[in-house]
Amino acid sequence: MAKSILITGGARSGKSLFAERSIAKMGGAPTYIATARPQDDEMDVRIAAHKARRGAEWGLVEEPLDLIGALRASDTGPRLVDCLTLWLTNLMLAEADWRAAVDEVAGVLPTLDHPVVFVTNEVGLGIVPANALARRFRDAAGTVNQTIADAADEVFLVVAGQPLKVKPGAA
Repeated sequence: MAKSILITGGARSGKSLFAERSIAKMGGAPTYIATARPQDDEMDVRIAAHKARRGAEWGLVEEPLDLIGALRASDTGPRLVDCLTLWLTNLMLAEADWRAAVDEVAGVLPTLDHPVVFVTNEVGLGIVPANALARRFRDAAGTVNQTIADAADEVFLVVAGQPLKVKPGAA
C-alpha cells in the first residue's frame, strides 16, 4: 500500500513548501500534479514561482478535473497533488459530481504503488460566508478534506510554515 498524506492549512501557510520537502524525502523521481487553471496574470506568477522552487527534476502533470486518471498515469514514483480545493473549484464550475469524484480518489489510494501527498486549503476556520455559493464551496471543501483525511495515512496542519501532525501514520 502506498503512503498517502494530506497537508492542510490556510492561505500562504507554507503547505506547498512542506509538501515538496516531504516528497523529496521519499526518494525517486517526483511528479507534481497541478490542478490549477491559469486564468490571470497573478495566477501565472504564482504558478511560475512554484515551478521555479521545485526545479527541473520534477515531472509535471496538469490535470484540472481527472485526478484519478492523473494519479493512475503517474504511479511511477511519489506524487504531489496541489491542490484539492482548486480541483474542487474546477469540478463545481464544470457541474461535475464532486462527491463521487472525491470518493473515487479516496478509494483509489490503497491501490496505488507509490506515495501521494495532497495539498488542500483549510477554509472552515473563518467567518460564515455571506453568499450561498461561497457557503456551498466552504461546505464542499470541508467534505473533501474530511474524506481524504479519513483515507490518508497521515494528516498535517501547517501554520506559519510549521507543520503539526494531526493524524500519525502507522508505526
